[in-house]
Amino acid sequence: MDAARWLQLSPHLDALLELPAPARARRLDEIALQDAALAAELARMLALEAGREDFLAQPLVVPRALREGSEVGPYRLEALLGEGGMGQVWRASRADGLYQRRVALKLLRPGLADRSLRMRFAREREILARLAHPHIAGLLDAGISAEGVPYLALEYVEGEPITRYWQRLDVPLPTRLRMFRQVCEAVTHAHANLVVHCDLKPSNILVTADGQVRLLDFGIAKLLDGAAPRDATRTGTRAFTLHYAAPEQIRGGPVTTMTDVYSLGVVLYELLTGLKPYRLKRQSDAEWEEAILAHDPVRPSQMLLRQSELKADRVQRQALRRRARRLMGDLDNIVLKTLCKAPEQRYPSVEALSQDLQRHLDGQPVRARPVGALYRLQKYVRRHRWAIATAGAALGVLAIAVGAVVWQSREAMEEAHRAQAMRGFIVGVFEQAGGTPGDRALDLRALLDGAVARGDRELARQPRAQAELLGVIAGLRMGLGDDAEAKRLLDRQSALMARLPSLPAGLRLDAAAQRGQVLRRLGDAQGCIDTMIPLAPLAAGERRHLPASVAEFQSQLGRCLRARGDVDGARRLFEQALALRRETRTPGAAVEEIESRLDLAALQADIGRTHEALVGYRDAQARLEAEAGPRHPLQVDIGRQMAAVLRRQGHPGRAEVHLVDTLAAAQDLHGAQHPVTLGIRRELADVLLDQSRFRDAAVPLRHRHAVLAARYGTLHPELFDSHLALSQVEWQIERLGAALGAARAVTAIARRSGDGARTVRGLLAQAQLLHEAGRSEEARPLLLEARALRSASAGAADPLVAEVDRALGEVDAALGQPGAIARLGRALHFLEAGYGPRDPRT
Repeated sequence: MDAARWLQLSPHLDALLELPAPARARRLDEIALQDAALAAELARMLALEAGREDFLAQPLVVPRALREGSEVGPYRLEALLGEGGMGQVWRASRADGLYQRRVALKLLRPGLADRSLRMRFAREREILARLAHPHIAGLLDAGISAEGVPYLALEYVEGEPITRYWQRLDVPLPTRLRMFRQVCEAVTHAHANLVVHCDLKPSNILVTADGQVRLLDFGIAKLLDGAAPRDATRTGTRAFTLHYAAPEQIRGGPVTTMTDVYSLGVVLYELLTGLKPYRLKRQSDAEWEEAILAHDPVRPSQMLLRQSELKADRVQRQALRRRARRLMGDLDNIVLKTLCKAPEQRYPSVEALSQDLQRHLDGQPVRARPVGALYRLQKYVRRHRWAIATAGAALGVLAIAVGAVVWQSREAMEEAHRAQAMRGFIVGVFEQAGGTPGDRALDLRALLDGAVARGDRELARQPRAQAELLGVIAGLRMGLGDDAEAKRLLDRQSALMARLPSLPAGLRLDAAAQRGQVLRRLGDAQGCIDTMIPLAPLAAGERRHLPASVAEFQSQLGRCLRARGDVDGARRLFEQALALRRETRTPGAAVEEIESRLDLAALQADIGRTHEALVGYRDAQARLEAEAGPRHPLQVDIGRQMAAVLRRQGHPGRAEVHLVDTLAAAQDLHGAQHPVTLGIRRELADVLLDQSRFRDAAVPLRHRHAVLAARYGTLHPELFDSHLALSQVEWQIERLGAALGAARAVTAIARRSGDGARTVRGLLAQAQLLHEAGRSEEARPLLLEARALRSASAGAADPLVAEVDRALGEVDAALGQPGAIARLGRALHFLEAGYGPRDPRT
């Protein structure tokens, strides 16, 4: 068995070996629901343990039954205190009469040959030998019995778990905090000796009758000085207690002193509220892991208030409310700081946590502050970017964002002043925009502009906060389809970030992904690649710590590579992002996983595997409906992509059905004038044109054109495609003047922007209209100009050159020019090669 598999199996096997047969069977059934292969392998190993004498070289049970009165080395066993997969703990006393003292005798299962477990036991002996502290149960003796059983004789602590002690005696809050500081002192001593406990929980923290704390069980502790071989700690790092484990332990990431800070935070939460930090519907391991990795803990005071609402007894209800009020503010903030998902956002040490608790007891300001609202907002925007595309949702997000800026940046202000500043900032932005926070008709773009301007004033000396705000507002701008304005904001963000001496990896990756996305949407895929590639090594190194940010970075870079035609490079990144999102249980991860599946399906369409692409789209559609319902904004994107593939397959009628439904959903979600809705109108017009339903196609085209012209002006580049499509439709419904006017506008827009390909399109459109009107002599010079322009840059085999050649062949045939038939034959060949034989352009 390889090390990785044993790393996965070992903690489960330890836990199962502790259980009686009925409970063991139930636990195996629970594991099977999540991982059938894992459950089967565990069952096989348990069967070996039960039926083979040579399992793990020796039986995992004591060959000579230990009982009260048995002797192990110089100790006589008095009572079994506990038993686990690794061994047993007995209360014992000296049998040789050298001195009279009770000990806690920890025994490794006799004959156990598994190297990692023996090393774990030896490492615990080494760790305890380092530690000498009044609040740590110390090592008194160690040895091996005559039968070869390793043992550790530890200080025997006659006490009870700290949670039970506090509940039984109803210990006052200040006393609880002082007692918890004893725990912090013990853990700080361990950290000073380069030892991380890794399994802090109430059952490992006992309180004696005189109120003194003793910290126990360093069985899976980790040395930080590299004294232990690498494989000596790897098995142990997964043998934690799930409910008290830090996110990095769940992910298998590096364990540091801040891992113990998190576990102490869970213990403190339980000591203050009697409950654990997360509200779960079920209590499965999978749900616990998801909560630890992804869910925000409930504020302790809020947890008590919720509990008070469940109490029928008025006295109990009032008592819980009084307790909740005592936790509000400092203690809420202290606990939540210990429970931050990212280690660097927790207290830098257990000593710092202890000092903050003492500051609270002394009535002094504490270091802990509420978790940054702007940071939470950035994560929300990324997770819910599809929903934020709607103006109403964006308005709500902005109301949070503009308030969060001042609230987060003015850490020196008192709480009341901070809240007042937040309210004033929000109201000020809405007043400047000429509306109120509840006014959905408010011009959201004006509101965003006001937020930027006000942020510039308020955050002139806070470049990082200003950069974060610009990223949030740029995301909202992209949601509204304002990509050019989003890029301008991101340019400013880049300039601000360049001034800062250091930046968190997550902010750097998120900013690069956002900038790459907007560059690609503006047609600059190479600029996207140039922006993101330098940060690829950083992303690779942060896969364990920042899986959501890395997956988003990989997705955006993959889309840019796809836009540049690098199918293999894009596929690798899409597959890596999908794997990360499968592993990451964060809010929004399921929908983001579906996005990755869509990326892979789109690649299938790119290489002509349209059937496989449709299968991928349908699978994503079903998954999304099961996860988020039928009206999720991502369903709009799926509908558009499916319609594009059906059109490519030569099924415009089926594509039309998808687009009609998709248009209705887009109007409901985004509104009639949103760029997404306007884009679908254009796509619907295209499939109607494919079916020669020109008058029907004119309706969505004219609607879209009117909105765009009102927004940008008639000769803006955004109207290029609209003029081009209208020129075709107006001609087909016998409006030649309008058709030629639209075609000339196409050419004028392209020439003004210096876009050669678009200039060719405009010239081709004008020439085709003139030819159809019987004015072939006027058409031919336009086609010759178009052909010369395109072939010079793209070569004679380019599909657009072939389109021009086809039109030129038709004009030459009408004018009786020699070589017309040969030109048409060459054009057909290159059209089939470029677009496929069933494409409408062929």
